[in-house]
Amino acid sequence: MMMNDNYYAVIMAGGGGTRLWPLSRVANPKQMLPLVGERSLFQISVDRLDGIFTPERILVVTVADQAAKLQAQCPQIPVENFLLEPLPRGTASVVGLAAVALAARHPQAVMAVLTADHIFKYEDYFRSVLRAAFDAAQQGHLVTLGIAPTFPSTGYGYIQQGDRVANYQDLKAYSVRRFVEKPDELRARQMLESGDFAWNSGMFVWRVDRIQDEFDRQMPALTSILNEISKNWNQPQRESVIQRLWPQIHPETIDYGIMENAQDVIVIPARGLGWNDVGSWEALFDVLPADEQGNIAVGGRHLALDTRQTLVFNTHPERLIVTIGLDDVVVVDTGDVLMVCKKDQAQKVRQVVQELKKTGRQYL
Repeated sequence: MMMNDNYYAVIMAGGGGTRLWPLSRVANPKQMLPLVGERSLFQISVDRLDGIFTPERILVVTVADQAAKLQAQCPQIPVENFLLEPLPRGTASVVGLAAVALAARHPQAVMAVLTADHIFKYEDYFRSVLRAAFDAAQQGHLVTLGIAPTFPSTGYGYIQQGDRVANYQDLKAYSVRRFVEKPDELRARQMLESGDFAWNSGMFVWRVDRIQDEFDRQMPALTSILNEISKNWNQPQRESVIQRLWPQIHPETIDYGIMENAQDVIVIPARGLGWNDVGSWEALFDVLPADEQGNIAVGGRHLALDTRQTLVFNTHPERLIVTIGLDDVVVVDTGDVLMVCKKDQAQKVRQVVQELKKTGRQYL
């Protein structure tokens, strides 16, 4: 069933995916890659909205040097629905730019802020959760979609639930007591055991006028720039105005900039979505099929001897990779780069990218 005509989806698709280097690069970041099948993560993100949003009501916010490739992957989305950042300035500015575009198009718009790199095993359920969130947002709540935690993750932020507010589409919604940044293992276990915390999925639903009120109240410097862009939105000089003003924006996330101190925030904690944000090589162990020894081979050939719980990602079909006596290892071969690391060290790939940036842009 299609959503109301004033309901829109905004997909954030401008990230670099540095934790999936060396496969994810500046020219081809992870959202453009077919990591879990034949379709890219971006295409999968658009596919799951089929039947609830027409392509005309899907907006994509990305950076200019990624736009053409994303448009080619999903040509059903109108070109004018791709909103371009001159350079990344964090998710707060992404949301603000989308809000400006939607306010100009439909003053009563309600927007879902989604990402281009999430995987849901049960997509029908996700669509039900999204409908419930829109019902709540229509009443003026700022809605965050929480993920019921299944283990004490130290890689996600958390949301503490307060009192139950209401039921929407038979799903319970709770007030938000606070947001908690990525915890250490002990704190993560305590939050899991308490039963009143959800993982912060980074997905939100709200009325455009409500989120703009929060920008006015909490981020006046960003609001000033967005207001100037808004004045010129339907004018020929719109792009030149954005190019001139965008570098002045202080980088900030929507979580820090708005959500932690926002008014009337509620969370809908979803259980059983089969959610994964595919944020690291380690995360692929949860979404790709493995053999009896827990090994996963993608791309070229893999011969495993006395090897367990090992991921081999090979971009060269003709190349054979042999592993002997390995446990809990990630091997990625892209031709120009061979990376080998322990599974529990995969988050440190971002540090490798930072080191490479110091010596130039080769291999990035």
